[in-house]
Amino acid sequence: MTIPSVKLNDGHQIPQLGYGVFKVPPADTERAVSEALEVGYRHIDTAAIYGNEEGVGAAIAASGIPRDDLYITTKLWNDRHDGEEPHAAIRESLEKLGLPQVDLYLVHWPTPAADNYLHAWEKMIEIRDAGLTRSIGVSNHLVPHLEKIVQATGVVPAVDQIELHPAYQQRDVTDWAAAHDVKIEAWGPLGQGKYDLFGAAAVADAASAHGKTPAQVVLRWHIQHGFIVFPKSVRRERLEENLDVFDFELTAAEVAAIDEMDTGDGSGRVSAHPDEVD
Repeated sequence: MTIPSVKLNDGHQIPQLGYGVFKVPPADTERAVSEALEVGYRHIDTAAIYGNEEGVGAAIAASGIPRDDLYITTKLWNDRHDGEEPHAAIRESLEKLGLPQVDLYLVHWPTPAADNYLHAWEKMIEIRDAGLTRSIGVSNHLVPHLEKIVQATGVVPAVDQIELHPAYQQRDVTDWAAAHDVKIEAWGPLGQGKYDLFGAAAVADAASAHGKTPAQVVLRWHIQHGFIVFPKSVRRERLEENLDVFDFELTAAEVAAIDEMDTGDGSGRVSAHPDEVD
């Protein structure tokens, strides 16, 4: 199976579907990532705060897969924005991962109350220029945060990784991203169970029409919007199911019907609001 890639604004390519290890227990991570790699995933998304970078690194080392065939992302946590802490943080992450370089390094949250995310972004640029990551981006950044860092530095993030699913589509962010050639990565792409996305008529009808599961339909909706997506699972059969979304295509009407599932008032958000995270 060939997973399509998306070209970033810095010229690098990123696999459009990957495997996220958010909330995967450290003790289970090596097994889970190893299974994901066996199934066919090549894009792994982790973060310092997840506490499982060592497990990701162990699975990479044991896989025998050439490094150039893998795409690895990790993230800078909120308490490492100041001073030279971002440089120390990436080196700690690389040591845990057993890698000299990651493919993508993200500022995990803007933490605007601390007012140091611009400094963190300036350090991310230095980290990229030092060769410790190929690409740099942000996570959970809203339009005001994005505008501030771009206006100050002239460097546009390669990606913004945000909570995004049919009930919460963040169109102000995705519109800004599209206008500035920033690719959107969708975390929590299946709604994390807060909403019955799978029971919605738009999803259920498409699943029936294509002989696919509701989860596959939602993932396909993300793919057709051009979003980069990495659903999380620790079950092999679900890993395989989530990867099996490239042999069908939703019609324009089916995509539009799922688009209409957005609550429109922000109530679809599952996580904390970025302005409230410190």
